Amino acid sequence: MKAIIAALFAIVLTSPLNHAKVEFKHHNYEAMVKVLKQYAESCKNISRMHSIGKSVKGRELLVFEISDNPGKHELMEPEFKYVGNMHGNEVVGRELLLHLIGLLCDNYGKDPSITKLVDTTRIHILPSMNPDGYERSAEGDCESINGRRNADNVDLNRNFPDHYRKTKQPPETETKLLMKWIESNPFVLSANLHGGSLVANYPLDDYPIGSHNSDTPDNDVFKEIALTYSMNHATMHLGRACSGYPNEKFNLGITNGAHWYSVEGGMQDYNYFHSNCFEITLELSCCKFPYARELEKYWNDNKKALLAFIRKVHSGIYGTVKDLSGNLLAGALVNITDGRKVVKSAVHGDYWRLLNPGTYKVEVSLPGAPGKVSRSVKVGSEPTRVDFVLELDDGTLYMQKDNDASASRPGVIAVVLLTVAGLLLVVIVVMILYYRKVRKDYEYSKMEFT
Repeated sequence: MKAIIAALFAIVLTSPLNHAKVEFKHHNYEAMVKVLKQYAESCKNISRMHSIGKSVKGRELLVFEISDNPGKHELMEPEFKYVGNMHGNEVVGRELLLHLIGLLCDNYGKDPSITKLVDTTRIHILPSMNPDGYERSAEGDCESINGRRNADNVDLNRNFPDHYRKTKQPPETETKLLMKWIESNPFVLSANLHGGSLVANYPLDDYPIGSHNSDTPDNDVFKEIALTYSMNHATMHLGRACSGYPNEKFNLGITNGAHWYSVEGGMQDYNYFHSNCFEITLELSCCKFPYARELEKYWNDNKKALLAFIRKVHSGIYGTVKDLSGNLLAGALVNITDGRKVVKSAVHGDYWRLLNPGTYKVEVSLPGAPGKVSRSVKVGSEPTRVDFVLELDDGTLYMQKDNDASASRPGVIAVVLLTVAGLLLVVIVVMILYYRKVRKDYEYSKMEFT
């Protein structure tokens, strides 16, 4: 009997993930909203659907959030996002994200790996950034640009503020909504889903003025996260060219954006320069708007990669920044001293910093406060927690090691003693003033009596 139970348990653990209940068909705006509402109801314990605003034509830009505590940032839990359908006629990403929502919802509490991913990550999914453009696109159109742009005829992936050059047009409605969303959430890792090729494209998309070097100081990290997707994709890592573009072959299925072709005002560069988020662009299909009969194959080719990429958010270093009283500090600078991008602690006082395995010197400081502290940190395949405690009185910084507050106790005692002494001084001053007033009143009353 025990052998039978053990065999049944093994079958459950090794069984494939339940197929998402989303149909393999193209979903226009109304159909997409219907799917999102259905899942918002069927898995409401781990989801929240909300709008970040409306498109030029008044269609909602709907975000589907999946987390064990939806609607809340949990301290030290990383936040991740997928954005689809930025170009309205590039639709595979839009459909994949609907299926991904179904996969996560349908398998939560049933599949251990899915359950762990949802319990430890706050996942944000925006299936369509450009719903207006989608409605002007046509199934079977693999090459044209019909529907690519928004309702104002603007390419949204050329519309973000560029780090090196002035963007040709002011930010569009959808662009401004994305900018606000990016700046309002502590995203750590992200991907922007496109079509027209098969490659994982990482920053920078644009060359600095007077330079032909488009590598960021985090080039090794970007290559690693791009490889995470391509190597888990069924064919992307093979680097095959799409028909009609025989020379577009990408080693291991990844490329630096500007090495492929330069893009000014792109969203992935905006993420890198204006937030803590590391974003790459995923080109997922040679045909921009394939026939619905091909969607199941696209899902099977990408399912493993979509999940592996989310899991990549759990890498590098993370922790909290506090003062001696235990208050979490926002805006502290977490600097890897080899010239990489500086990230800031979020409004909640926690931070994540993606890094490949290795040893790094980490410095933390607070703008406006003198002093800084540095520490050598070894990073492995699992994320490494490093907490910091800042003494703000004289600018001296004390670092708290993992789960050890002993380093800050002398400072805490000093603060308490100073506080008590200050309160006693206030009490004495009040008593003296009160005594003087009573004495004066007495003198006045004595004069009246005589």
